[in-house]
Amino acid sequence: MSTTNKSGGALTSLLLLGIAVGIVIPVGWVLVASVKRRSEFFGSPWTLPEGLHLQNFADAFVTAGMGRYFATSVLVTLLGLLVVLAVAVPAAYVVARYEFRGKGLVELALLAGLFINVNYIVVPIFLMLVGWDRALVDVFPGGFFLDNPAMLALIYAATSIPFTIYLLAAYFRTIPGDYEEAAVLDGASRFRIMTRVMLPMARPAVTTVILFNFLAYWNDYIIALTLLPGEGKTLQVGLLNLMTAQKAAADYGRLYAGMVIVIVPVLLVYALIQRRLIEGMAAGGVKG
Repeated sequence: MSTTNKSGGALTSLLLLGIAVGIVIPVGWVLVASVKRRSEFFGSPWTLPEGLHLQNFADAFVTAGMGRYFATSVLVTLLGLLVVLAVAVPAAYVVARYEFRGKGLVELALLAGLFINVNYIVVPIFLMLVGWDRALVDVFPGGFFLDNPAMLALIYAATSIPFTIYLLAAYFRTIPGDYEEAAVLDGASRFRIMTRVMLPMARPAVTTVILFNFLAYWNDYIIALTLLPGEGKTLQVGLLNLMTAQKAAADYGRLYAGMVIVIVPVLLVYALIQRRLIEGMAAGGVKG
């Protein structure tokens, strides 16, 4: 049994090492290529750069418009996270801790929402927004619902609410009711109990939904391409335009600099919340 466990552990370690290498090498290659001069790409792609040509980032951020796209993505992502947390946290708390008429139907609807991929309904959403713009053409001649980053953030939040409520409610159910009873005896209101007692204890779960929703909003391409057809593009859509332009111009340094601009925020967010995420996984494993 000991030999079998050691062999299984060795195979697991090798598998994880292979996955890590498969992730690190492409990311490292992009980082190295982003500081190369244009002439260096005509040699071996594996050579190290002769120096740090940081002008690629300036060109991508300013000249290629990635700075404007970056600002749009940050706005949409942060606004979407604020809306989904403002709606999902109290809703999840109510679903998890209260009994009310129609609760089973609400939970069934949330469960059904988990199986709806927003990419499959993006066309109906687009047609619905077009219809609303036509109905309000006298009030908003230039349109309001399409090509509006705030509306895109609202769509993101609305489509991720079932997953967020489902995950948070599952975590709220694992918290013993003794804490709520003690807070009630101290005279705390239901809102105060949720915000001052339950929410801090559910911080690992909140961190998890923030990470998953952040990745979904930040990396989205299809919805942003459909609902922002004008100049206010997100970073993912802007990156495709940059790839098309720079491939034609053979300016690969600027292209890879644009990729780094897309990657770095994801790495920073994960680095900031990875400890909370691991704590949440460990807590879930112990409680399970």
